[in-house]
Amino acid sequence: MTSANPERVITIARSWLGTPYHDQASLRGVGCDCLGLARGIWREVVGPEPFPIPPYSRDWGETGPREVLAEGARRMMTEVEPAAAGPGALVLFRMKPRAIAKHVGILTGPDTFLHAYERLGVIEESLTHAWRRRLTFAFLFPQR
Repeated sequence: MTSANPERVITIARSWLGTPYHDQASLRGVGCDCLGLARGIWREVVGPEPFPIPPYSRDWGETGPREVLAEGARRMMTEVEPAAAGPGALVLFRMKPRAIAKHVGILTGPDTFLHAYERLGVIEESLTHAWRRRLTFAFLFPQR
């Protein structure tokens, strides 16, 4: 599978900056959560979403044995080692020890990433040590 141009992924991701945070939404400029951001970028980079996302609760990833987001991403994207992921990669974060990965972002540089964060909306920020230690999975968008 050929990967999408990282610069294109980043340009599209940055076009979402300032979009307000809204659970389960995926509309640039209107509202999105972190998964909705990834879904919106997918639609612009790759095309229509391959399957519908069922409704989910805010605490859906607090417990459970299955890495639901990673499993879904593996069906459609190329997985890479998180340490080897570069700009344009979709990354998944484990927000609590022993919990599953439930937060999504897009790497925009070697030390920056973009994500939708509650109360802040879509922002770009430093990939600090606190974020790096939570980074659990990384995937590349396929080329259309």
